[in-house]
This record gives sequence, structure tokens and C-alpha cells, in this order.
Amino acid sequence: MKDKLLALLKLAISLGLIAYVFTRPTILEADWGNILANLRIWPWLLALTIYFFAIGVNVLKWQTLLHTLGIAVPYSSLFRHNLVGLFFANLPLSMVGGDIARGWDLARNTPERSAQVAVSVLVDRLVGLAAFLAAAVLGMAYAVVGLGRADLTWLLMTLSAILLAFVLAFAVLMSQHLRRLAERAFRLGLLHRFLPLYQKLSASVQLYRTHASSLLIAFGLGMSTVVATCVVNYLAAVTVGAASPLVWALVLTPLTPFALYIPSIASGLGVNQAVFVVLYHNLAGLIPEASALALSLVMQVIIYIASLPGAVLWWRRRDPNPNHLTQLHLHQPDELL
Repeated sequence: MKDKLLALLKLAISLGLIAYVFTRPTILEADWGNILANLRIWPWLLALTIYFFAIGVNVLKWQTLLHTLGIAVPYSSLFRHNLVGLFFANLPLSMVGGDIARGWDLARNTPERSAQVAVSVLVDRLVGLAAFLAAAVLGMAYAVVGLGRADLTWLLMTLSAILLAFVLAFAVLMSQHLRRLAERAFRLGLLHRFLPLYQKLSASVQLYRTHASSLLIAFGLGMSTVVATCVVNYLAAVTVGAASPLVWALVLTPLTPFALYIPSIASGLGVNQAVFVVLYHNLAGLIPEASALALSLVMQVIIYIASLPGAVLWWRRRDPNPNHLTQLHLHQPDELL
């Protein structure tokens, strides 16, 4: 029942936002014939290529975190697992998230290490979020100070507070001392209901507590993914002829992935369109609403096409032939012996 309600919620949000965006007067009255006639294919192809490069950097980040736990997976195999996750993330009304799908796809071949695989997926997501949050704060700080957009100070303050809260929450999960203090707090009042959940989360990420260098490397790779994604967004703007400078792509792009955490169908369909219009037109005032919508649609197509190889790989993995199984090399790092 909960799954059905969530599916209905996703459908309602996506369709509601699609209806809102596409029925805007400035959207309806836009010269769509001219916009479509002036689409440029080469920036789009380059954007798609760089998007796959960004996926590859993300895979390297995940591989680094897995290696820290003593799970050495060939890069090519891990790339395939990630593509399968992308495919499931783009299925309309899918109850299987991309992170769950890629983790399950790897864990089913390593049942004895499935718990650690799940931990790596969780930490990989947290590090990725930290990179995008840090980039969002840096970009907005430059917009306020370097580009003279004092009107965006409120957003800078909001993002800074969110980043600070995120860092503190991560520290509470990782630090032994802060963990004990948090457990005392969770025993007070109604919070005691969440104590088991907190203890499980904290215990799972403790494996990385003594591997700060690995987390820093993963964070650096996450920042590289952010930069690559910014370039992809800029090229998408070039594709539709939108006059959006690269510097603004660096400022606004780190804000767009957080839209994926709003319930929606097919990897943010509807939500992405609203977010791009709000950021590029309403917030920054860079391009017309129609151009911002066209930019979002170009990005949506890139996301969908990038997920298609995952569909092929998933179908092939249904073959019970053992040659299709991932070859894993397991070892125990010194700290886990």
C-alpha cells in the first residue's frame, strides 16, 4: 500500500509541475519553431560525452570507497553496475532507486560482503552530496561577491547553513565521542524511537572513521564530477542557443541535483523542468522561460540516453551464464584484520 501511495505521489508531483510549467503564458507564446530550428547538435553530442565522463569519475569514487573496505572490483565491472543503477533510476514509477539498484547488482555477486557493499553505496551518496553542497556554497559566494548579486545573499546563507548542518550530521555519525553524546540525546523524549536507526547508520559508516584520506580522495573526485556536470549544463544551454555564461553554469548547476530528492517519475521529470526555469529565469534572470525549459528538456534527454546502456546490461545479466558474473578480488585491509 505504501508503494502505491508513493507511486501516486510521484505521479501527482511530476504531472502537476509539468502542467504548471508547460501552461505558462510565456511558454505557450514562445516561438518554439525557431527554438527547435536553431538546435545545435555538436554541443549536445559533446555534452553527452562529458556526461559519460562524469559517470566514470563517479564510478572511480565508488571504487575508492569499496577498496577501503577491502573489496577490489574491476573498474569496467563497477561501471556496468553503475549504468544498471542509472537505468532503474529512470524507470517511470520505479520503486527501485538508482543507488539501491547498483548496490544490489554488485551485492548479489558478493553475498558474503553485501553489508559492506551497502555501506559503500551510502557513503558514496553522502560524499557526493557533500561535494555538490560545497560547490553550491562556493558558487553562490562568488555570485554574491564576484558578480555583484547581493540579492542572492539569502540563498548563500541558506546553503551555508545546510552545509554546516550536513557536516555536523556526518561528524556525529563518524566521531566516537560525538556518537556517545548523540545517543544520550536520542534517549530523550520521543527521540528514543529513532535511536536504533541512528545506531545502525553510525555503526555502518564507522568502517571509514580511520580512512580520512580515502574520504578526501572521494570528495575530490566528487568535486570533479560537479565541474564536469557544470560543463554539461553549459553545453546544453549552447545547444538551445541560450545566452547563459559558463560562470553561471558553475554557480547554478550544483543546485540542480537536489531536485532529484523531490518525489517524481522517471528521474525528475517535471521537477527538473521547474527547477531549471526557477534557477535560470526566475532566480538568475539569465534567459527567457522558454529557453530555460528547452535547456531542461535537453538535459532530460541526455539523462535518459545515458541510462539506456544500463537497460541492455541488465537484460544480459539475466543470463545465468557464470561468465557474465562480476569477477571480484577480495582482500582484508590491515585495519580490518
